[in-house]
Amino acid sequence: MIPKLVRTLTSVLPVDKNRQGSCNQCGECCKLPYKCTFLKTAEDGSSYCGAYNFRPLNCRKFPRTPAQLEHVIDVCGYTFEPTQKAEK
Repeated sequence: MIPKLVRTLTSVLPVDKNRQGSCNQCGECCKLPYKCTFLKTAEDGSSYCGAYNFRPLNCRKFPRTPAQLEHVIDVCGYTFEPTQKAEK
């Protein structure tokens, strides 16, 4: 319950500027940390959001940070460009 609460509370924060890509509607974020009630299964076995056009901020902005992407990195349509470290 705590991870979902944290994700909801931090959803008002901006998305990392290095995020690229788009939602491929894989449904994996809808299973974090437990299955969302809006997650539906199509006849072909794929997952989709039953409230996609009206989903809350914590869904619209996922993943906000590279740390959030780690949970779904193999299937998510988003990536994060590496940040360039300042030269000394």
